[in-house]
Amino acid sequence: MKYLVKIYKFSLGIAVVMALALCSFAIANNSALAASASGNLLKKPATEVTVSLGTSAGELKFVPNNLEFTTGKRYKLKLTNPSPQKHYFTAKDFADAIWTQKVEAGNVEVKGAIHELELKPQAEAEWVFVPMKPGSYQLRCTIAGHAEAGMTGKIALVSGK
Repeated sequence: MKYLVKIYKFSLGIAVVMALALCSFAIANNSALAASASGNLLKKPATEVTVSLGTSAGELKFVPNNLEFTTGKRYKLKLTNPSPQKHYFTAKDFADAIWTQKVEAGNVEVKGAIHELELKPQAEAEWVFVPMKPGSYQLRCTIAGHAEAGMTGKIALVSGK
């Protein structure tokens, strides 16, 4: 019986090691794919899209509030806040479905995963990214009362076949 328990534990250990190896392989492949895709895309100019967070008259809305991007293409999303109050560009599921090259604001460049941007009055930011996963995603300003007042939108990522 002791031998059966030892064999079981040994087999379980091997299964765990194999599962971890497979996960590492999948992560490495996705990273390599993103790096390969980004290398080719970096040679092409990004398609520029401008979105205003609010208006100079203080209206609580995104202009435009319906955005569409094609997977596999590089974009520069120019965000501006002409309003007298701060706003958030929040679209976590969208952010999870793209590869972010960088976000630039002022003299700062941020790289890596981005889920939300806060733009103070009169601020501007540029988000350079490549859509990876088709789908429809919600956009909203998470400041209390802003989404309820109409500061919402939709972002569609369509297949670039």
